[in-house]
This record gives sequence, C-alpha cells and structure tokens, in this order.
Amino acid sequence: METADRASAPVVVAIDGPSGSGKSTVSRAVAARLGLSFLDTGAMYRAMTWWMLTNDVDVDDADAVAIACGKPVIVSGTDAAGPTITVDGQDVSGPIRGPEVTAGVSAVAAVPQVRTRLVELQRGCAEVAEHGIVAEGRDMGTVVFPDATVKVFLTASEAARAERRAAELRAKGVDEATITAMAADLARRDAADSSRETAPLTQAVDAVLVDTSDLTLEQVIDRIAALVQDRQVRTGA
Repeated sequence: METADRASAPVVVAIDGPSGSGKSTVSRAVAARLGLSFLDTGAMYRAMTWWMLTNDVDVDDADAVAIACGKPVIVSGTDAAGPTITVDGQDVSGPIRGPEVTAGVSAVAAVPQVRTRLVELQRGCAEVAEHGIVAEGRDMGTVVFPDATVKVFLTASEAARAERRAAELRAKGVDEATITAMAADLARRDAADSSRETAPLTQAVDAVLVDTSDLTLEQVIDRIAALVQDRQVRTGA
C-alpha cells in the first residue's frame, strides 16, 4: 500500500544545505531538466525579512516579528525558467538579496510563527505543482516535506562556498568591500541556522549527502536527476 501511495503521489525533491552550497542554481537546473516546478524557500524568508525592515519592525525583536508576520502577502512563483517573489504585489527579487536583508534573515527565520506561516505556504506551492516540485532550503527534508520522493543535502567547503558567493556578487557588479563582508558572514549564518531551536539546518537521516566542492554544476545535476529517476523506477511512479 505504501509503494502504491508513493507511486501516485507527486514528485517532491527536497534539497537542503548551507548558504553558498549551490542549492538555488542546482535546484532550478534539476527542476528544468525533470520538468518540475521550483521553489526557493530561502527567498520567502528573505521576502518576509525585507517586509519587516521596510515597515520598521525590529528583526531582532522576536515578539514583534511574530506579531507582524501574518501581515505581508508573499507569493512565490515556481517556474524554474523564471521564478518570482512578490510581497503585497511588489516584485522584490532584487531587494531581498541586499546586505541588510542578508544580515537579518537568520533572526527572522528563527521565529516559530514565521516558520509556521511560511511552511504552510511552501506546502501549498507543492500541492498545486502539476508534475511535482524541487524545493530548496534548510529544512525541506526534515520539516516541510518529510515524505519527499528524494532528499538531498548539498554541502561544500567553506572556502568553496565563499568563492562561489563572491563570483556571483561580482557578476552582479557588487563592490569588493561588500563582497568581503558578505563572504565573512557565511560562517555566522551557518552557526545561526544550525543552532536555532526551530527547524535547525540539519541533514535528514534519509537524505543523500552530495559534496559539491570538487564537482561541476553538470555533475551535481546529473547525480540528483539520477537519484530522482531511480526512485521513480523503484516505486513505479
């Protein structure tokens, strides 16, 4: 019965990992290759943080964040070819990547009421995905989609992650001082995300660990796509 249930269930690929491990790039590419929707849950937490900052809510005041988090209307587009994120109808895909949001997102994401609300939205995105979804974040396999078809935990050395983030920022024209500051922030965010009481960053017991430090993007995509296809064959999906 369990196999039959899994076979009829939509495909859900849960990809977790620390900042800079390549989750977003890999997840979008895997979704595009397999014809699935794509969900960047980190963008949702950033969008919530952006709204708090824009509306003068102290992101370090957990009680204030908890009270306000039900107000913004956050909509995440799931087209792998061009994912979108809006808050109250405004496109915030650019502003949510700024240094102020980056500095505050871990604090906002640690508030239980924020996670409860956004987890509900994330599961809703999966429910309406016609062919299935690739969801990336920090608690996809452990909390949001515990019965995912495939769970992957992406990681990479701190040096590799810092260099990737720097290259990404340079391509966007970010100045070197900001790049240095944001690269140095990786370790702080890792510690904050791993130590928070609510849904900490951790590898699900049944997730496949993929270290991307010495792999090309295509190699990582190939490996994850193969995991999904193998799972579908074994379950008859």
